[in-house]
Amino acid sequence: MTMTTIKGVIFDLDGVIVSTDEFHYKAWKKLADRENIPFDKTINNRLRGVSRAESLEIILEKAKKEYTDSQKQEMLEFKNDIYKESLSELKRYDILDNFNELYEQLKENNIKMAIGSSSKNTKRILKQIELSDAFDAIADGTDITRSKPDPEVFLIAAKRLGLNPEECVVIEDAIAGIEAAKAGQMTAIAINDAKNCDKADYRIDNLLEIADIVIGGYNEE
Repeated sequence: MTMTTIKGVIFDLDGVIVSTDEFHYKAWKKLADRENIPFDKTINNRLRGVSRAESLEIILEKAKKEYTDSQKQEMLEFKNDIYKESLSELKRYDILDNFNELYEQLKENNIKMAIGSSSKNTKRILKQIELSDAFDAIADGTDITRSKPDPEVFLIAAKRLGLNPEECVVIEDAIAGIEAAKAGQMTAIAINDAKNCDKADYRIDNLLEIADIVIGGYNEE
């Protein structure tokens, strides 16, 4: 396939640069257990890439009673408090394999880099792993009204990079993120679970393959 000259890479954060999946799972599990709602890893996988409020609605599909808006708000705060407390455990060595090397290659080739994450804790996570000043732009859950698969967060990231959507690639580990990238007219690179999405333009096993795609003119068969 051919591709417009790429000038920017937009990274999802969780599952691409650092993994907090287990923190999310444990926090949601504590909430579900408190409310006697069935919750397991299969349900948890449905929460990837979507907002906190939407995640709660998915969990409540298994609930045996209805909840008021105020009760739901308390539940969201309960989950988020547990999650935020766990983030203090993150350190720079938790950055996922090959990201640092990829970062240097992209920087050397004047490729702009941004974060496009639905998480409202994005800046805190970046601070914990010492990447607060690493990116040219950040768009996160505090900037958006619609979560993935809506492309809003990626479009904001592209605008903050000063680039058109077609000049950007998105690297995502969630199917909702791939769908969002394509809805935003961007090239979508899938890693991990997102490789199951047939909308992905590229599927990779290693972050360093992104350099081949963006810099080396890699074309998928």
